[in-house]
Amino acid sequence: MHWADHTAQTLQKRGDSQVIASGITPSGEFHVGHLREILTAEMIHRACLDASMDSRYIFIVDSMDPLRRVYDFLSPAYEQYIGHPLAYIPAPDGDGEPSPDGGNYADHFLAPFLAALREIGVEPEVVMNHQTYESGAFADKIHSAIEQKDEIRRVIEEVSGREVPEDWFPYNPLGSDGSIDGVKVTGYNHPHVHWVDSHGVEGTADIGTAQGKLPWRVDWAAKWGIHGITCEPAGKDHGAAGGSYDTGIPICEMLGSQPPHKLVYEWIQLKGMGPMSSSTGLTVGPMDALALVPPEIMRYVIARSKVGRHIDFDTGPALFQTADEYERLVTEPPSGSDKELSRRQQIARDTQLGALRLSQVERGADPAGSVAGVSFRHLAMLAQIKSSDDDVWNSLRKSGHLEGAAGDSLTGRLHRMRNWVDGPHFPDAARVEVRTDISDELRANLTNQHRQFLSALGDSLEDCEWTEKAIGDCIRSVAAEVGIGGREAYVALYWMILGKSHGPKASSLMAEMESEHLLSLISHF
Repeated sequence: MHWADHTAQTLQKRGDSQVIASGITPSGEFHVGHLREILTAEMIHRACLDASMDSRYIFIVDSMDPLRRVYDFLSPAYEQYIGHPLAYIPAPDGDGEPSPDGGNYADHFLAPFLAALREIGVEPEVVMNHQTYESGAFADKIHSAIEQKDEIRRVIEEVSGREVPEDWFPYNPLGSDGSIDGVKVTGYNHPHVHWVDSHGVEGTADIGTAQGKLPWRVDWAAKWGIHGITCEPAGKDHGAAGGSYDTGIPICEMLGSQPPHKLVYEWIQLKGMGPMSSSTGLTVGPMDALALVPPEIMRYVIARSKVGRHIDFDTGPALFQTADEYERLVTEPPSGSDKELSRRQQIARDTQLGALRLSQVERGADPAGSVAGVSFRHLAMLAQIKSSDDDVWNSLRKSGHLEGAAGDSLTGRLHRMRNWVDGPHFPDAARVEVRTDISDELRANLTNQHRQFLSALGDSLEDCEWTEKAIGDCIRSVAAEVGIGGREAYVALYWMILGKSHGPKASSLMAEMESEHLLSLISHF
């Protein structure tokens, strides 16, 4: 059983109505690592729907969280906003300066991320946490936390193993300058928290407004109850023993709610470079990734991997292997009845079918539509040797891959492919540049048997129908006549056409070339 379906089955024991959640702090640029939490949650939501449960997927934006430091992309002018909730400070302009007309900081960074999510079929109910505070929905939880502050302190210390200051208070009011930093609580008379800030200014905060917020560990536990969350995946930093998930569970219960099902996921790592991190700058943005990787492939990277295993994200050579794997699954999905298969084979079948189902951008869509009749490798070749999109479409019609006009899926695949080919991530080994002549250096890489094969092939191709199948048959027939091995025959062709010993499927490449040009190259032998 796929991990999302297994989680849905576990959740069904709680009832037939589920609220699946994920969240983010919009403090700066997002990275692909964030997509693991979001897609993990969204796939569980889909699995719940597929199991005929009522399910909502909410995306909580921690817009009430404070700006913690002046990031590299911000000007020093943001120093004045440290400690201020992200929803209440101005967005940066193109130079990183606060822009009075650019909206708020949280929305500024959130909007492109939500656009990226829509591209991969994720359209959650967005919950802005500052609005939840403004609505008064936190008031009862805040009051309960204050009433039990000593017990909550004890839980945090015992579970996390860290010491909590004696003056700790489960509510951080905003001071006179709008920051939560340096603000000390001096008393509480429901619903008002009394405080004095670092400037010596005294004031009160109404817990039924957004004049303050709960500390993170308490805030998270309160949100579970406020929104009725039944499952919220968390990264291993939060989910580790003693982490915020383990403190959140008892705090949630103390605040009068049932905690969600705990699910911990591993991080996404950049291939050979370790986990992605906004703080270290080791990131690939979702928009950058989705400009290169087809959305169903991005979803498949998450869907095929067990939640507890890390993912190596690679937009280089491994992307071909991932696409090949996905396309094989689309073309030949696993089958067989339970009677025919062993238990292990049944699990593998259901896991693969689940991954295929959950990889589709649109829930319930036919996976064949995502491939659009053209393999990833073939499209990579065409994107390099055909200068215009119309030339690509004409080629695909000629080869039988396309009938009529190209649809949105195929158009999008070609657009992303061209971005990949033209960018720094495309592997040099996969680059295709058809030669215009035969140099002495190239000849030196060919044996007498190679030359004999090419000469005989030239004669045979003169009368060959110019299709991939006919050219492939011709290559195999001539190789057998000359007595050259299949591998060496293709090595000869690649050296002649590309100037290297490997390349895309030779018959496909040759069929895309003008016959006159190919025969001109062969005539040198």
